[in-house]
Amino acid sequence: MTSLHILARSCAIIALAAMAAAPAAAEEGMWTFDAFPTKAMRDSYGWAPDQSWLDHVRKSAVRLTGGCSASFVSGAGLILTNHHCVASCLFDNSSAEADLLDKGFIAARREDEKSCPGQQAEIVTAIADVTGTVQGAYKGMTGEALTRARDAAIAKIEADGCPDRKTMRCQVVTLFGGGQYKLYTYRKYSDVRLVWAPEDRAATFGGDPDNFNFPRYSLDASFLRAYENGKPVVPSDHLTWNPRPPKKDELTFVVGNPGSTARLWTQSQFAFEREVRLPITVAVLSELRGRLIAAMETSPERQREGLDMLNGIENSLKVYIGRTKALNDPDFTGRLAKAEADLRQRSGGNAAIGDPWADVSAAVQAYRPLYLPYRFITPSSDLYGYAEALVMAAKEKAKPNEERLPGYTDSALPLLEKQILDKRPLYPWLEKLQLSWSLSKAREYLGVDDADTQLLLGKESPEQLAERLVSQTRLADPDYRRQLWEGGLQAIEASKDPLIQYALKLEPRQRALKRQVDENYQGPLTAAGGKLAEARFAAYGNALYPDATFTLRISYGQVKGWTERGRPVPYATTMGGTFDRATGSAPFDLPTAFAANRKAIDPATTYDFVTTNDIIGGNSGSPVIDRSGAVIGAAFDGNIHSLGGNYGYDPALNRTVVVSTDAVQEALEKLYPAPALVAELKAR
Repeated sequence: MTSLHILARSCAIIALAAMAAAPAAAEEGMWTFDAFPTKAMRDSYGWAPDQSWLDHVRKSAVRLTGGCSASFVSGAGLILTNHHCVASCLFDNSSAEADLLDKGFIAARREDEKSCPGQQAEIVTAIADVTGTVQGAYKGMTGEALTRARDAAIAKIEADGCPDRKTMRCQVVTLFGGGQYKLYTYRKYSDVRLVWAPEDRAATFGGDPDNFNFPRYSLDASFLRAYENGKPVVPSDHLTWNPRPPKKDELTFVVGNPGSTARLWTQSQFAFEREVRLPITVAVLSELRGRLIAAMETSPERQREGLDMLNGIENSLKVYIGRTKALNDPDFTGRLAKAEADLRQRSGGNAAIGDPWADVSAAVQAYRPLYLPYRFITPSSDLYGYAEALVMAAKEKAKPNEERLPGYTDSALPLLEKQILDKRPLYPWLEKLQLSWSLSKAREYLGVDDADTQLLLGKESPEQLAERLVSQTRLADPDYRRQLWEGGLQAIEASKDPLIQYALKLEPRQRALKRQVDENYQGPLTAAGGKLAEARFAAYGNALYPDATFTLRISYGQVKGWTERGRPVPYATTMGGTFDRATGSAPFDLPTAFAANRKAIDPATTYDFVTTNDIIGGNSGSPVIDRSGAVIGAAFDGNIHSLGGNYGYDPALNRTVVVSTDAVQEALEKLYPAPALVAELKAR
């Protein structure tokens, strides 16, 4: 619900061996399930999965709407994912007296499993090509008219595809920048509960210094359970749990939902990213980090309450700094330019394609003066996020479905309602800190005399405004949010709540800016994206994968280390290595359970390992599956070189970092005993 937009692990840091404009390298690609490269894989490995294998793992894969991936691993709705994917659930169920994030959590009985606010589990049941319908709706159009026609067509397709909104969700996904549109149909489960999680120190051992690095010694794994009508879900398919060590060079598959990539961008888009968006993002997030750390140091309670946000900010900063380095590397940018030049040369004689690169460049140029007001007109805080969503939803629900903004259509409303109404703790000091920070950055970048600054602040300082809005709002109360949600526009307009009134004041300007962005940027990009897709298909055939879109993908690779500056990096670590790496000081201080049970742990147990699978942020929690279809780990990170995955894939250096089922089993038996869970995993 926050407007903070802390993005997942998707950045670039090194020059890559292969660019996405050309056919994929052997292990490159986040492939859609309806276009798996069976022949290419068989040519490389002498084997490829058949359709029944693909169908089974697809039906076992889970998308968590909190931004992670997962998988069913039992017939009673048990879900394997990462610890950092459930950190918010632990945080939301914690208190000063019971800090679940710090101490971990074990549900001895199913009755003890704890609800995860805002979380939903989704399983893909069908994928259908709707390109003709969507593109036909906006044929010959441009600008805002194009985006409106496209969005209307998508809204109708989604509504028609999922008349049962209680159990189904439909989502039309844009692929190849508008070159394809696919309707993804999901079976959804809105009741997701926490089953087991280790203590935070075990899951995050090594902290930020070890983040995006290997060797790793991290127990970044947890279990959830999906419920329906108060009972555990019985999924149609689930993966077999196999607590074994990986084998060097064995085949592995990662099935999950990579968030987003920019492998199909043009040079003008890269330039804007390098010159405008990235410098601002790094600067403002760095300041937020500093403000947050200073506030957290004032009390142990604030230290606990701010930890989840701090972890997210530090992860994002590492991402954006890496991306900045990449786009300032002449060798890297030269490779990007060469890839684009190759595609342009191959497309030069195709009059039907024209010059979409020039169209993208013009759109980006038009977006430059709009970027700052469009970015800063929306303040950041969870409470403001509630206010904005309630105001926009009330106004959009009064319209026919096909005339609504994306995010407020019939297909989107059930999840939005859940996210608004679910009970979760909010901390006034943290809300004031976020809100005052975002308002101060708006004033800094827009200028004191700017009309948007005046609209945002009036005669108050960022600190005064944040103090007043947060102190006087009732939106922390889920019952009040429900009253406004169910009361509709009449209740919203009658509300005296200062945050609701503030959101109502900003809403006309936010809409006006969106119309300008749609007219000058989004609409032209969509039209050009379709032409660029035609160019790629004509030049390289259809054996291409689209940029990531937080929809289900599958990648294949193998367990393999790499060579770092002439030194071989092993493919796996052991749990015993944790004790060698420990220094006694954070973030390398031993987890309590490790220190207390050192003699019980088998030091040879495989802990973490690396594979050549092509992944990106959003893949966190993805099952790592062997040739037999059994799960042998959960992907939780990449090495430092994989940060380049935002722009391309380097088979020599890119690695996925995985916590092994071998280590999770050891933890379930000896460190954080969960005998009922062990028995459930053993059952077939």
